[in-house]
Amino acid sequence: MTYKTYTEEDFIMLSALQHYAYCPRQCALIHIEQVWSENIFTAEGRIMHDKADSAKYESRGNVRIDYSVPLRSLRLGLIGKADVVEFHRQANGGWLPFPVEYKRGKPKADDVDKVQLCAQAICLEEMLDVEIKEGALFYGQTRRREDVVFDSALRAKTEDIALKTRELIAAGITPKAEYSKKCDKCSLLEICMPKTCDKKGAAGRYLLKAIQEE
Repeated sequence: MTYKTYTEEDFIMLSALQHYAYCPRQCALIHIEQVWSENIFTAEGRIMHDKADSAKYESRGNVRIDYSVPLRSLRLGLIGKADVVEFHRQANGGWLPFPVEYKRGKPKADDVDKVQLCAQAICLEEMLDVEIKEGALFYGQTRRREDVVFDSALRAKTEDIALKTRELIAAGITPKAEYSKKCDKCSLLEICMPKTCDKKGAAGRYLLKAIQEE
């Protein structure tokens, strides 16, 4: 099978896939409109990532641990970095990558975090010409790892989201707001205003009220 390859000018951030999987509107606000706002959840996540970035590498027996590893995929047109990549020594003397992504909170019922980790594995496979069968998500709230198997279903979902994320950013159109419970934990809640904007005519009434109050 022949795949299209992208140049550096066409790359999108690997993190955009996680944003899209969580909410396409959030992805558009961040990667199209260049909007960002921090809340307690993103602050805790940033602190965890900063800790991972504070070291370069370390060795523990047959495992070498590299931090803040640059990633890219010409096939999917992705660029970014992995929090941690463990390299496990194999019986033949080679080293097998094992990506680990740090997240605040606890494991999620959906595949949002798994998609981001799988995308990292796909990048590493392309860069190092290896097959990576699994990785792990480390959650700050539980202080435990959750192993993730990169099966065919997760890989297909990850590549589909990569394509949809690229199409969204290329179109340059931010989807309309649709409120759900997950909106309450989004750092862009006050900017997005999903409770206001997802009601027909509500935005107009909101603006009219603001003008009248002035």
